[in-house]
Amino acid sequence: MRNTKLLKLLLVVISISVLIAADHIDAPAVSGGTSDITDFYAFQGEDTNNLVFVANIKGLLSPSETMNATFDETTLIEFNIDTNGDNIEDLVIQAIPRDGEMYFFGPYAPSLTGLNSTIDATMNSSKVAITKYGEQAIIGMENGMKYFAGPRDDPFFMDFARYGEIISGDASGFNNPGSDTFAGTNVLSIVVEVPKTMIGSTGTINTWVESKVKS
Repeated sequence: MRNTKLLKLLLVVISISVLIAADHIDAPAVSGGTSDITDFYAFQGEDTNNLVFVANIKGLLSPSETMNATFDETTLIEFNIDTNGDNIEDLVIQAIPRDGEMYFFGPYAPSLTGLNSTIDATMNSSKVAITKYGEQAIIGMENGMKYFAGPRDDPFFMDFARYGEIISGDASGFNNPGSDTFAGTNVLSIVVEVPKTMIGSTGTINTWVESKVKS
């Protein structure tokens, strides 16, 4: 099973806009599960020499559900980076949990592209303890990169009730500021910050994230 979110990201030395792909209501086979990607963010880091990639999964968690929410050890989250515009990943950053820790691999050129993936554990491997709900964020730092995995407040704002009224013809537009459907809900987040020099300092890249379940 594979779930994908796609972005195009322009790498420049001075600044990068925040780019977002979000999808909180997915197909029944993945909706609400550990392979359900709710958001994908890519943006320039506080250190402007770095890029940050964020994948949020398993959305619409209540606080009580978040207490027991865990990453699935059979699900690989893969950040894909296309550097030459052919829409095929040239580099990947992979994340998979094991025994309370999130293991990261890459960025590196994958031996397989498309639907199937393998992990090369020798390529820039690192790990970070998964932060528990309500505790201070644990940040891993290795190989010039930073890592995080754990529950976070859902950052996406959407007024789905108003959206439904617009689609049905009962409203002409959104209210300002509207009502946030996701207020009070959480997601499981995987965050990796990587130096631009590791993926190309300038130019345009395509980037997308996938969840892949071990068969």
